[in-house]
Amino acid sequence: MASGGGGGGAGKMADKEKKKKESILDLSKYIDKTIRVKFQGGREASGVLKGFDPLLNLVLDGTIEYMRDPDDQFKLTEDTRQLGLVVCRGTSVVLICPQDGMEAIPNPFIQQQDG
Repeated sequence: MASGGGGGGAGKMADKEKKKKESILDLSKYIDKTIRVKFQGGREASGVLKGFDPLLNLVLDGTIEYMRDPDDQFKLTEDTRQLGLVVCRGTSVVLICPQDGMEAIPNPFIQQQDG
């Protein structure tokens, strides 16, 4: 009889933890779609989102890493590296965006020089 009472308390505590860890970002609409991810340290990659959890750990398939310029670590080059199936740790993710939703725009804060 004593074992039945102890299990109920642990279940309530688990419910509180689930509410605390609930993700504020709903990535379910991007499952099986190509996304681009930026990481702390400047790395960037894109791949098909196969799974995620509330801590933003991501599973990407067909992943491509965009290589950085050896002279300027903040500048990407045209070189890429095939990584395949990867698990991205959520604590290092800085930005997630849909691959098809990205396009380069001119910087609106730079003053245009007239010739």
